[in-house]
Amino acid sequence: MIPLNKNTFGLGLACFILLATFPIERVFGQDTVIRYGRGVPPTVRMINNRSLNYLARTQNEDGSWPDEQNGLGVIGICIMAFMASGEDPDFGPYATHIRKGLRNIIVNQDPKTGHLSGPGHGSMYHHGFAMLALSEAYGAVDEQLLWQGIEVPADWQRTISRTLELAVRCALTAQKKNPWGAWRYSPDSQDADTTVSGTVLMGLLGARNAGIEIPNEAIDKALSFFRTNTMRDGNISYQPASSHGDGITRTAIGTLIYAIGKRKDLLEYKTALKFIKKRIDQDTDSHPFYNRYYMAQALFQSDFEAWKSWNRRTIEHLQRMQEEDGSFSSSHGRAYGTGMSVLSLALNYRLLPVYER
Repeated sequence: MIPLNKNTFGLGLACFILLATFPIERVFGQDTVIRYGRGVPPTVRMINNRSLNYLARTQNEDGSWPDEQNGLGVIGICIMAFMASGEDPDFGPYATHIRKGLRNIIVNQDPKTGHLSGPGHGSMYHHGFAMLALSEAYGAVDEQLLWQGIEVPADWQRTISRTLELAVRCALTAQKKNPWGAWRYSPDSQDADTTVSGTVLMGLLGARNAGIEIPNEAIDKALSFFRTNTMRDGNISYQPASSHGDGITRTAIGTLIYAIGKRKDLLEYKTALKFIKKRIDQDTDSHPFYNRYYMAQALFQSDFEAWKSWNRRTIEHLQRMQEEDGSFSSSHGRAYGTGMSVLSLALNYRLLPVYER
C-alpha cells in the first residue's frame, strides 16, 4: 500500500481533476462498460460465489486441492479464480486461501532453475499457469502478510516478485534451448506445441504487464512459432506439419496471444479470428474447460459483440453444469474444472490485469 503523504495526495487530487474534466472514456481510451464490466449478471455472481465457496471449503492446509491431477498450475488457476471478482487478497474472506496457494507455489519452485514444477508435476503447462497467477498477485498481495506467523526455513520465504523473476528466467532459458523458440512439456524439450507454448507465453505476457522485463525478442520468437503453425484458413496446428484436426481451442489460444502481443495487424491474427468466429456456437468434447477459458479471452480481446453472444450462452451452460456443492466436475479434477469455469466468466468482472482490453 502506498503511504499517504502530501505527494500522493497531490497526485490523487490531480487524477480526480483529470477525471472530472474529461469524460472517463477519453481518459482510459475505451468504454467504461467494457473496461470495468458494470452490470455483472446475477447468474454470474451466483455461479462465482458458489464456486469460490467450494474451493475455499476443499483447499488443503498446504494450499493445494485434493485432486488426482493437482499441481502448481491448478493452484495458480484457483488463486486467479479467487481474485477475479475483486475479492480483497489481503483482508477479504478468501485472503487466507490466496496466501496459502501462493506459499505452496513458492516453496515448490526449484530455487536453482526457477521451474515451478511441484511434487511430481513438472509440465510446463503448470509452470505457465502458476507464472500467470504470480503475475496477477504481484503488487496486489501485501507481501508482509504472506509469511506472517508461518514457520518455514528462511530460504523458502521468497517474495512473489523474486519467485516470478525466477519463473520468467526459467521460461526464457527453456525457450533459448528450444530450436523452435517455443515450449513443450519439459524445460529441456527440443520440440514444441501451440497449447503449451500459449500457456507459457501468456504467463510471460502477464509478467511483462506486472513490470518484469521481458525481451521483445522472446515475445517475437514465440509469436513467430504461432505464425508458422497458422494455416491459410486460420486453423492453428498443434505442431508444425501436424494439424491434429479442427483446432478451435488452439486457434483461440493463437488469437489471444496475437491480440495480447499487440499483433492485430498480422494476417494470421485476422484469419484465426475469422476461424473461431465461424465456430462460435460449436461445443467441443476435447478439453471443454480449457476451450471455454481461451475462447472467452480471445473473443473479448478481438470482437466484443461476438464475446457478448458467446458469454450469454456460456453462462446458461455453466449454470446447468454446476453441481449442488458449487463445483464443476472435469477429467482433471474438480478444483481445475471449478477454477477454469470461474475464469471463463471472469471477463464479466474484468478486474484482473490480464483481462483488461
